[in-house]
Amino acid sequence: MNIKKFELSRWIFTILCGALSTLFIVPLVWMISASAKLERDVMTYPIQWIPQEWNWVSNFQKVWLENVPFSLFYWNSFKLSVLATLCTLIFSSMAAFSFAKLRAPGKGIMFGLMMSFMIIPEQATLVPRFIMIKWLGLYNTHEGLILMLAFSMYFTFLMRQYMMGIQNDFIESAKIDGAGYLRIYAQIMLPLSKPILATAGIIKFIWTWNDYQNPLIFLFSKELYPLPLGIQFFRQEYSNNVSLMMMAAVSAIIPLIIVFIVLQKQVINGITVGGVKG
Repeated sequence: MNIKKFELSRWIFTILCGALSTLFIVPLVWMISASAKLERDVMTYPIQWIPQEWNWVSNFQKVWLENVPFSLFYWNSFKLSVLATLCTLIFSSMAAFSFAKLRAPGKGIMFGLMMSFMIIPEQATLVPRFIMIKWLGLYNTHEGLILMLAFSMYFTFLMRQYMMGIQNDFIESAKIDGAGYLRIYAQIMLPLSKPILATAGIIKFIWTWNDYQNPLIFLFSKELYPLPLGIQFFRQEYSNNVSLMMMAAVSAIIPLIIVFIVLQKQVINGITVGGVKG
């Protein structure tokens, strides 16, 4: 009897989750559908989920090849996301290796201090960061934006927790063979940490691709805009054309959809890996 109740409750839970998933995905499906329609068909009721007259090619050409430099915005987002992700993986993994495996006086205090900074909202540091970037002469440059995005306490903590679970025997064996810490880090710790590096890289890429606040504050030249600001600029030009706005939005999320579909296991694992290692 208990087994039957368990099966029934599981079926009910599955159906509810399926209904909620469908509800959440409806706006995305509508956006994709609207991006392929003529403007006059976008707001028709009842909704035409499959366009009667396809206008996908024309909308695509208008978004990418006409007045607004959408391809430039796309390139800027790709450049910022890739470079910020690479820098974060390098710096955070080096810091994580130091906190996890190296012996140094005050290491625990320093790590606790770093963790305490994680409770400070990012918005609270906007003014000092603005002053610092202005003083360095990096305001309105991609270099200044990448410099701020290159360091992450969250990913340092995540990688440190993972590296704590790696056996010290590997390091001791390397020391006996005469390897230094730099070689141990590059040839032992990084290969053994590929799962967490992949997870951190995916999450960081998605965060940077979607970042709106930092480019809004630290960039003012249209030529430097990434996609979040570019779409806002695009909206000013085509505010009355919903189909073009939807085509721009679809183009902006395609890389994120591909990354999540292909590597969703790593993305989901990244949320929990810090809590089960170490």
